[in-house]
Amino acid sequence: MNWELDMNWDQMLNPSIGFEQTSAELIQQSRPHTELVPELVPEQNQSQRMSVSDYLVAFTTQSHSYCVGYVDMVNSTKISASLPRDKLSLYYETFLNSMAKIVGNFNGKVIKNIGDCLLYYFPLSENCSDLDKVSNCLDCGITMINVQQRISNELVSNGLPSLSYRVSADYGNVVIMNTNHSKEIDMIGPPINMCSKINHSAKSNEFVIGGDFYEIVKKLQKYKFKQVKEYDIGFKLGYPVYKIQSKQSP
Repeated sequence: MNWELDMNWDQMLNPSIGFEQTSAELIQQSRPHTELVPELVPEQNQSQRMSVSDYLVAFTTQSHSYCVGYVDMVNSTKISASLPRDKLSLYYETFLNSMAKIVGNFNGKVIKNIGDCLLYYFPLSENCSDLDKVSNCLDCGITMINVQQRISNELVSNGLPSLSYRVSADYGNVVIMNTNHSKEIDMIGPPINMCSKINHSAKSNEFVIGGDFYEIVKKLQKYKFKQVKEYDIGFKLGYPVYKIQSKQSP
């Protein structure tokens, strides 16, 4: 059943993975649509007015299916309020850089960090029948959970609080987005939205995946899956969420 709902830039532009256009070209192609913007934005005085060209987004005409992952720190608001700025910076750097390194080790690419969250995807996962490449996303999330205690011990040894986080992943169709402010890509699509939403279905230091991803990988023998809940998406049927572990885990 299909449950789908509605670092290097030169590598990103490699035609072999479908990103043939630069940000500038995409922005140029989007100009006819941006002509509507002045009509939709209320008139402002000269001191308040922002040029339409200050920030533009453009979308590629092609869509891709990828495994997308999301790792979110637990209790970050409380922790950030208790730390001085220098220690807070070290705390966040340790978390984000450790997670980004693990993503890279499994051939993933970081899309962006959003405060205390890291969003990433796996370019080689486009062919969902190639389970060896798709399983990189699972192994990445499991590794993130497995190193949690080691990272926490390092932080505590430096006078910082212990660290907990939740990991989530899903699979589905995305559209690549660029802005005129950055050469880095961004994405929109159901797996991006669901990764964020189902993340809170995980307990601290757990890894969960969405139903679309589960349908692809459920026959892989080296993982244990357990349905933890259904996420309410406003339809009669909820979206199933599964906790995942390696069978080698205790």
